[in-house]
Amino acid sequence: MPGLIDVHSHLDDPGRVEWEGFPSGTKAAAAGGVTTLIDMPLNSYPSTISKETLKLKIEAAEKNIYIDVGFWGGLVPENAFNVTALEALLNAGALGLKSFMCPSGINDFPMTNASHIKEGLSVLARYKRPLLVHAEIQQDSKSHLEVEDGKNDARSYSTYLKSRPPSMEETAIRELIAITKDTRPGGPAEGAHLHIVHLADASSSLDLIKEAKSNGDSITVETCPHYLAFSAEEIPDGDTRFKCAPPIRDASNREKLWEALMEGQIDMLSSDHSPTEPKLKLLDDGDFLRAWGGISSLQFVLPVTWSYGQKYGVTLEHLASWWSERPAKLAGQHSKGAIAIGNHADIVVWEPEVEFDLNDDHPIYIKHPQNSAYLGRRLSGKVLGTFVRGNLVYEEGRHAPAACGAPILATST
Repeated sequence: MPGLIDVHSHLDDPGRVEWEGFPSGTKAAAAGGVTTLIDMPLNSYPSTISKETLKLKIEAAEKNIYIDVGFWGGLVPENAFNVTALEALLNAGALGLKSFMCPSGINDFPMTNASHIKEGLSVLARYKRPLLVHAEIQQDSKSHLEVEDGKNDARSYSTYLKSRPPSMEETAIRELIAITKDTRPGGPAEGAHLHIVHLADASSSLDLIKEAKSNGDSITVETCPHYLAFSAEEIPDGDTRFKCAPPIRDASNREKLWEALMEGQIDMLSSDHSPTEPKLKLLDDGDFLRAWGGISSLQFVLPVTWSYGQKYGVTLEHLASWWSERPAKLAGQHSKGAIAIGNHADIVVWEPEVEFDLNDDHPIYIKHPQNSAYLGRRLSGKVLGTFVRGNLVYEEGRHAPAACGAPILATST
């Protein structure tokens, strides 16, 4: 089938290669059938918020990537009102921009507000490239204060869950919907597109997105395998491997996410692979409030989606749509996303029926396998081989002798 395209991955290169890095991250991707990924502009150092920092990212990737890698730029307060700086970043090859509506946890990637986002969309409209948004708005710190007063246990996942309720997503998305009206035909931002990343709330937030789509707003949304595989009720106390933002919600919410995905209300999937060093996950302390948030998943997204999707009737056609066709369109990669004459020969060969245990005996290529919440799971869907532009980059436990992936840069309009 077509190779997977992951539009949301953090490889932390350059600057934080001890967290992951291009060599290990793209080896893991290839072993999981991912042939293209778009790297996020934060968690590396410095963050990719200018043409100069994008150049550092490209230099770090060259001759170190086993699959094709593109790059999102960052929309931050520093560049949001600087049209010249944003245009320089886009002219240098950024495939689009990414912003946060809450603190990102990275000092040189501060959060944006509605005014910043509106300015970013107006520039992106001329380039016909998307703005990706982490849609959560912090409302108060009540939950954290209760923890400090000793009323809640920081090792309990329910404590962390209360600190980031669904209303944080709903508030942010409601604010975004007021802006996306400008993307309609004839609007001041016609040609721009807004993409909401890693949706976790399947209730009010999803209803708002559905309404915006029906009104003609140019908007899409993704969710991630960890929101579809896990539920809050099953996360053990202190197991910070499961911490991410937005958080994994309850089993009822998970069912609604699956329903929305199968009905086409959620457009695509991404990994949101967000690795770090084990010491920052606080695996021994188990403090959900202080541990670094992020799910290590890049190598496993194909078998996880397939395995957990069986009970919902997931087909190979669904996988190709969620993981190849629609991500290719979002990233503007018209030569990828389908097996077709004239396209890049990006292909994954895999056996859907073959089961395997994700344990210490299974070859895992992410830098810190012990961080992954998927360890110990039995999955179906074994990747046999991965081709990128016709080159065999992975075959049953062996990678190509040299990194032969190519950086992907957008062309200026």
